Amino acid sequence: MTGVLVVGEALIDVVTRAGGSAAHPGGSPLNVAVGLARLGIPALLHTAIGADDYGDLIRSHLDDSGVRLSAESVTDAPTSVAEAAIDERGAAEYVFQIGWDPRPLPAADGFDIVHTGSIATVLAPGRDTVRALVEALRPGATISFDPNVRPKLSGPREEALRLVLDLVRLADVVKASDEDVEWLYPGRDLAEVAAEWRALGPAVVVVTRGGEGAIAVTRSDSVDVPAPATHLVDTVGAGDSFMAAMLAALDARSLTGAAHRADLAAIDRATLLEVVGFAARCAAITVSRAGANPPWFDELAAAESGGVGA
Repeated sequence: MTGVLVVGEALIDVVTRAGGSAAHPGGSPLNVAVGLARLGIPALLHTAIGADDYGDLIRSHLDDSGVRLSAESVTDAPTSVAEAAIDERGAAEYVFQIGWDPRPLPAADGFDIVHTGSIATVLAPGRDTVRALVEALRPGATISFDPNVRPKLSGPREEALRLVLDLVRLADVVKASDEDVEWLYPGRDLAEVAAEWRALGPAVVVVTRGGEGAIAVTRSDSVDVPAPATHLVDTVGAGDSFMAAMLAALDARSLTGAAHRADLAAIDRATLLEVVGFAARCAAITVSRAGANPPWFDELAAAESGGVGA
């Protein structure tokens, strides 16, 4: 494994609950990078943060989880902020103060996986930098994409859908939430949309449904995986934990990297169930505690006696 390049926003979540507010590093791509590193997968994050106190908080968080930060990630702009209000059900509602204009990343080849998604793929001007990097690295890497739609930042639905589909066509692995699909395709059946996206090129398309589990579609099969029982604290970072764990499990089975693209496309039902089931278990741990706090490998060791995704 030569590692994963994660491209996308890193920001500060100012989380407000009944007991008060606290600032935490966040952003979907950052959370995925952290989730991967905690599962033992080398991760490099390419993002755009400021040389300010919030940027220092992000750098410290990445260091604590073993995520490397590209030198080009520190810019002259201030670090972005998302204000998250947690309701009594544990769900988060966001207000954003964000800019996205990352610097180019030179000499970025040599990764088995390139992951991107969320705000970074729809917000100008940086979205063009992200897409160009994905296109340049696709010949050598598995491409992973999570739209993680934020309607307040995504612009008109038709334009957001066009941008999402552009990256679906480039991706090998796509994960979306039921909320993403419902906003992009109001009233549509989740499984039908997943199958349509799979037909555009990805090997695997997964749609998560919170406590109802996840559906996964491949070229020859589809599965419905239940969500493990858990105690819900909040849903912050759950989808990102799922995404990171799914990539870790695919890598553990030698299904990542462009050389294994055909093997990934031919993934069998048993392997798909294992991969998605492992991702669901990691997400269940994340929702059982406050904030975007994905599990470490040693937390899973007792239950996963055969290794990552066993």
